[in-house]
Amino acid sequence: MSWDLHSLFRHHANGIARSLRRSGFRDDVAADLTQDTFLRVIIKPPANDVQNHNPKSYLYKAARNLGVNHRRREALIETVDLEQAAEIVDPAPSPERIVYSRQCLVQTHQALGELPERTRQAFEMHRLGERTIAEVAEELGISTTRAWSLIRDAYRHLVLRVGTF
Repeated sequence: MSWDLHSLFRHHANGIARSLRRSGFRDDVAADLTQDTFLRVIIKPPANDVQNHNPKSYLYKAARNLGVNHRRREALIETVDLEQAAEIVDPAPSPERIVYSRQCLVQTHQALGELPERTRQAFEMHRLGERTIAEVAEELGISTTRAWSLIRDAYRHLVLRVGTF
């Protein structure tokens, strides 16, 4: 099966993004998921023996599945609103807090050293290198699902070893 992805993108990208926004995703997330939908089709096109040769249906279903995966990943990570973060920051930490923070850094460094090389590398690329999961996957030559699994495993290990991260 050969699809004209350029034409499909022109005709359906806005509709897919609109559908994702109606599902409750922010504009930027909907745009990212729309691009990921087409990237998924480029990387792994549907099999030739697929009974339904309806590209529009296939794209919308892929976008919906990516949205479900995104929500699952987001549920695993604790986030804080930037306005709330400003209230958390202590402008003058106490000496005890400084020592505690340094101890946490040492524990984090040790915990990172305990990770398998590929897991540590994926985590550092994502967290410290500020790369997206897709960029980490591409650079390591693995799927985005596998990249996310490595990063998630690293987060879990760090939380277990350090307590908070």
